[in-house]
Amino acid sequence: MQNPSALTPKPQRGRPRDPERVRRILEAAQRHFNEHGLERASVDAIAADAGVSKMTVYSNFGSKEGLFQAVVHDRTATVVTGVPGVEALDPSQPEKALLAIGARFLELTRGDDALGTLRSVYGVAGAQPEVCRAFYKDGPERFNGELATYLRRAHLAGTLKVRNPIQAADLFLSMFLGSGHFRGLLMLKRPDARENKALLREAVRVFLAAYGA
Repeated sequence: MQNPSALTPKPQRGRPRDPERVRRILEAAQRHFNEHGLERASVDAIAADAGVSKMTVYSNFGSKEGLFQAVVHDRTATVVTGVPGVEALDPSQPEKALLAIGARFLELTRGDDALGTLRSVYGVAGAQPEVCRAFYKDGPERFNGELATYLRRAHLAGTLKVRNPIQAADLFLSMFLGSGHFRGLLMLKRPDARENKALLREAVRVFLAAYGA
C-alpha cells in the first residue's frame, strides 16, 4: 500500500525541483492517463510529451503509480478551487447561497478535468486504495463538508430546518449526479447551459421545499 506522502512529488537529492518542469510532467501524465488509463499509459511517452527524460519522471515521482497519485491529487485540488467559502455565504439568504453552490458543483461535475479524473480513479478502484481515499477526501468529502457547514449556520439563523447537515448536503449535491453526469462520464453529449440552469433551479426549489423554515 502506498504511503500518503507519495501523493506529492519527491524532491531530487541535491537539486531543487523545477516547478515548471514538474507542471509539464503532470499535464502530460494527465493526458496519457485520461486516454490510456494507469496500466496502458507509458512513462516513456509521458516523458517525451513533457520534454524530459524518463529518469527525471522517476526522480520526481518514484514510479508510474506515484505519478498517477500526484496527478489525481493535483487535478482534484485544481477542480475544487473556487468553491464558495462558507464564510462568504449569507445564512439569511439560503436560496442565493444554494444557487451559487449548486452552480459551482455543476460546473465541476460537467468539466473535462473532473470527468477525466473520475474516469481515471474509477479505473484503479481497488488496486490503488490510497488514490481513491485521497481523491474522496480532497474532492467529494470536502465539498459536502463545506455545504454542511453552511447548512448548520442557516439552521442556527432560522432560515432552514436541517437536523442532519451532512445528510442534507449529500442529498442536495446528489441531485446533480443524474443522467447528465453519467453522459459526461461516458463521453456522450452533455447537457447544455439551458438544461443545467433548469436543473439547478429545480434542485434548489426541491431542497427549500423540504428544508425551508
